[in-house]
Amino acid sequence: MAQRALPLPEARLGRAVQTAGATDEVSGVVLLLPDGEADSRRRPSTLSYAVQLPFARSLARAGVGDGLAVHVLRYRWRGWNAADAHPAEDAAWAADEVQRRYGDVPVCLVGHGMGGRAALRAAGHGAVTSVLAMAPWLPERTADGPEPVKQLMGRPVLIVHGTNDERTDPELSYRLAERAKKANRDTCRFEVHSDGHALRQHRSEVVALAADFVRGSLFARSYARPVADALAAPPPLGLRMPLAAGFGRSLRH
Repeated sequence: MAQRALPLPEARLGRAVQTAGATDEVSGVVLLLPDGEADSRRRPSTLSYAVQLPFARSLARAGVGDGLAVHVLRYRWRGWNAADAHPAEDAAWAADEVQRRYGDVPVCLVGHGMGGRAALRAAGHGAVTSVLAMAPWLPERTADGPEPVKQLMGRPVLIVHGTNDERTDPELSYRLAERAKKANRDTCRFEVHSDGHALRQHRSEVVALAADFVRGSLFARSYARPVADALAAPPPLGLRMPLAAGFGRSLRH
């Protein structure tokens, strides 16, 4: 008996991460893109989705008064898979889905690891107005040359990387930021000294930085002084900005 072919997996957006006090009117959307693997056609693990939920809730709380909706994308496949760049394709699909659900609202792509690369690569989508890449996994080169940056033009871009990251090379994210800055002056990069790939050691500062960037880039809020300075500074200053201890606390005073 011939075996029935299994249906191909589909990317999924699911429901928005909700927090108390959220309004029904959505004015901007964060798409969270989880980490993954270089090559794998297995379906993503539920863990890769689950580890993003606390971060998603933190962003949703920070933007609750602005009409922010946060979605964590579920990829079709676990891997980037060379030229197929499946997570970047899924991110573009998700931006289309946001427009279908919410209309013409601005989208910020926020990705970690492989998701950081997907966020940078999918930035050219018409709905995407800003990009935050955390510890992005980037290659030395692709088969077509250096990782592209032209799609970042006209969009605020923030890269955050731990200096002790042993999984993704911080120097590669610096090199990409350096090239991106030439095409897009609204590019900055923060270094989290002594932190690793998961950015756990200084988590509260990283979350506060992400929330400040999201609110500033989606809702035209004023950036915190360190972010504004990093965006305005020429290389290398604005691309090696240290994330100071107590960043989040300083915003509440």
